[in-house]
Amino acid sequence: MSGTQENTVGTADGTGADEAAVVAEAEAVTEAEGVAAEAMAATAATYQVAPGYQVNVRSGPSTSASVVRQLPYGARVSIRCQRRGQRVSGPYGTTDIWDSIAPGQYVSDSYVHTGSDGFVAPNCAN
Repeated sequence: MSGTQENTVGTADGTGADEAAVVAEAEAVTEAEGVAAEAMAATAATYQVAPGYQVNVRSGPSTSASVVRQLPYGARVSIRCQRRGQRVSGPYGTTDIWDSIAPGQYVSDSYVHTGSDGFVAPNCAN
């Protein structure tokens, strides 16, 4: 060899090690892609809740659903998914879109500044 070293390991029949190396490399790439996807989800877009409002977070997409907690003034939320529910009027209009901000936690989209009158996240599975 002229100054370089080959990093493959041969077997008695000359096969197998190269295939194993390719499989190991593919597994490493797949794992790295999974880590990158998790990092992207962790840094997902957040949306401003209407200024001057402490918004009720409800267990379902309706004002009759129980209040789970209340968002503080100036809160920002990540929207996991959205679904249609009770029609609500708020500072950003009247809509039947509800934003899921955590499992079993919904806020009316009429109190969240998404910059859109439609869906900005996937539809929630019922």
